[in-house]
Amino acid sequence: MLPTLHPGQGLIAIRSQRLRHNQLRVVEHPERPEFWIVKRLGDHIDQTRWMLVADNSSEGEDSRHFGPVDMADSWRVVLKIPQRWM
Repeated sequence: MLPTLHPGQGLIAIRSQRLRHNQLRVVEHPERPEFWIVKRLGDHIDQTRWMLVADNSSEGEDSRHFGPVDMADSWRVVLKIPQRWM
């Protein structure tokens, strides 16, 4: 499966507490402070903690590596900038 975003591709995200399965979110990596990742929402554990899923599971870390993530400070991706504009 091809990744949704390519290295260096821009995106626009907004703060939003409206969480939905399969939504693209920007979150701080739970094991690397100040390192931001973009992943899809998988299953929710409770109201704020969700499992994150990588689009390309053979290359990247997701909740299988670091467990569920608190979505309280996450951002919802609303627009992917086409690479031809970059």
